[in-house]
Amino acid sequence: MFTIVKDNKPSLRERCKEVEMPLKEELKATLDEMLQYLKDSQDEEFLKKHPNVRSGVGIAAPQIGLNLRMLAIYYVDEEGNEVIHQLVNPKIIVSSLKKCYLYSGEGCLSVDSEHHGRVYRDFRITVKAFDCRKGEETTFKAKGYEAIVLQHEIDHLNGILFYDHIDKNNPDKEIPGAIAI
Repeated sequence: MFTIVKDNKPSLRERCKEVEMPLKEELKATLDEMLQYLKDSQDEEFLKKHPNVRSGVGIAAPQIGLNLRMLAIYYVDEEGNEVIHQLVNPKIIVSSLKKCYLYSGEGCLSVDSEHHGRVYRDFRITVKAFDCRKGEETTFKAKGYEAIVLQHEIDHLNGILFYDHIDKNNPDKEIPGAIAI
């Protein structure tokens, strides 16, 4: 079980290092542990036994104390499909002009305090990364909720936290045409 690094630690504000390829077995094992953490954090029985664990859909390596460009994402979408990513050295290579945001606001395993305000993200993105599950370099598109989660986790790799995107002077600022998810 990981200890989650909290947002008061300077290490969360550092830009992470590229992971040397080929991917070492110990780092693949870490990505597997990150994925399992997310699955466990969404299991009601697990949470009853571990009341200090918070549910999450994404986790980046700096959140577990590793300054490396790796992340894991796990959730079940509205159609009941598992969305799973274990990515190394991810980069957003294309972004849409259309914006979106989570209507309920974003949260983070590393952030215990509440931060009110809209976090605008690109509605569609294209990501290039080494996909640990496939064992190869890949490029894929994501939109809506999946794109939001990917951008949130990739931000962690660049030392950025979700509340950095909230307009401090106008947290409820509206961007015309932005989609609430």
